[in-house]
This record gives sequence, structure tokens and C-alpha cells, in this order.
Amino acid sequence: MIDWIDIGTLADIPQRGARTVKLEGEKEIAVFRTGDDQIFALINECPHKKGPLGQGIVHGHAVACPLHNWNIALKTGEAQGEDKGCTPTIAVKQEHGRILIARPETLQAAA
Repeated sequence: MIDWIDIGTLADIPQRGARTVKLEGEKEIAVFRTGDDQIFALINECPHKKGPLGQGIVHGHAVACPLHNWNIALKTGEAQGEDKGCTPTIAVKQEHGRILIARPETLQAAA
């Protein structure tokens, strides 16, 4: 069973922006809102040099790393173009106007 954590509302995240969430004992998570109001969550580290993806520019359904401009797909965490690497994704959903993310250790236990 997945342990869901309420992190706020859609309005708490700027359109084409992100907010970060730190859970005790876990890596920081970046939660992204696209221009069409879809929500995605990734571990807040670029696979290249661990740049803070939550500080990157969201365009379409990707984010550009602020350090070296790698483009990371928000749905899969995969680097785009010729770049290679993957950032772990975190399950996220919207329910009753709230955004919920899955606790990362819950996902590992379910795998």
C-alpha cells in the first residue's frame, strides 16, 4: 500500500514552476506544475551533476537543469536529446483539490 503525503494545493506551485519538499531521511523532492496544470515529481537532482532541478525552467513537460541546461522529461525522469541519464520519479496525484506524493520508501517496498 502506498503512503501518500499531502503537500498542498495546485495554487501552491506556480505555473511552469516547482516547489521542493524535504522528507526526513529522504532526498529532496521537486514537484513541478506545467503550463497545462499537470503535476509531476522527481528527486531534486539532475542525473548529470546533481543540479537542483526544482530551480530549473519548466517548458512543456520537461525541465531544464539550471547548471548545464540538460532537459529532463518530467513524466519519466529521462534526459532528453543526446544526454544520457535518469532522475527517479515520485508518484503524484491530485485528490479533492490537494496534491499528494508517494513516500519514496513506500514505493521501494512495493517494488
